[in-house]
Amino acid sequence: MAEIRRDPVTGGWVIIATERAARPHDFFVSRGERKTEFCPFCEGNEDRTPAEIAAVRPLDSPPDTPGWKIRVVPNKFPALRLDQRLRVEGQGLYHTVQGFGAHEVIIESPQHLTSPTQMTRQDFQLVIQTYCDRSRALSADERLSYVLVFKNVGESAGASIEHTHSQIIAVPVMPKRVHEEMRGCEESYADGGRCLFCDILEQELREGVRVVVEDEDFAVLSPFAARFPFEMWILPKRHSTHFFELDGDLVGGLAAVLQEALGRMEVCLRDPPYNYAVHTAPVGSSQADYFHWHIELIPRVTRLAGFEWGTGFHINPMAPERATEYLRDVSEARLREKVASVSARRRGHE
Repeated sequence: MAEIRRDPVTGGWVIIATERAARPHDFFVSRGERKTEFCPFCEGNEDRTPAEIAAVRPLDSPPDTPGWKIRVVPNKFPALRLDQRLRVEGQGLYHTVQGFGAHEVIIESPQHLTSPTQMTRQDFQLVIQTYCDRSRALSADERLSYVLVFKNVGESAGASIEHTHSQIIAVPVMPKRVHEEMRGCEESYADGGRCLFCDILEQELREGVRVVVEDEDFAVLSPFAARFPFEMWILPKRHSTHFFELDGDLVGGLAAVLQEALGRMEVCLRDPPYNYAVHTAPVGSSQADYFHWHIELIPRVTRLAGFEWGTGFHINPMAPERATEYLRDVSEARLREKVASVSARRRGHE
């Protein structure tokens, strides 16, 4: 029997259509064919991208030359630009903000890899550290309201280049999704004096039925009101408001657990297209102790249709509890084939 579940954070509703009894093979979706043999993100093609903003490279290595591990460059076709003037205009009920903001691309490897699961743990740790560094740098600009780190993999997930990369967009206004999460967390904190995500973590770890992976510092959950099949949330167990506050061992720990979550998903769904996004507190919200940063990982294996657009509801044909079982059932051997650097101590509840 179907269930209608409420997301305790945003208050949104999801229909879990359990009577459809879907299995992983019902969601196999190709990432799409590579369109060209030339890749502007590969080492040696530095002149085919805008000049780098930042990079992980030897100190004696000049910018925009080979020898790098990670490059950060402006998006060649940016949605927003920092050289635009920040100007707000209004015409009666309508308001506009000029196209001020930042749009950066993080090229994650000089090699032509297509997934973080193909990277060493140390190299992916550098990617996570770059996420933090660029988030911190952009958050210092008081004209910006929000900084989003996100990754698109596969054509249907919005990726036009298959070489593994992520993006950062910083905007001068508050995104609606973030506003909904902040409002839900603030209301919960006002009622009980506790972080809502910390309470969710406590209940999920106690019950265990939707925990995909956990270690001392992080947990990967199938959310109770999952909007999409095999949706996962990655959360730090220790309360933290801003993503860029990650330091030291926690950066490596996040790299490890995120790689494992991606590996389990890729084995289970045969390398689906997907998105993930870092949900962090807004710029300048140093007092927003009620918010808890997290990463939302969504395989793009279903499509929104008229009902979803018309109501704001989602219909999920895969119960998150069942999705958790499939993800945890990925064997250690299969996981090691997919993620060569996976640690033996990072296991699901098998």
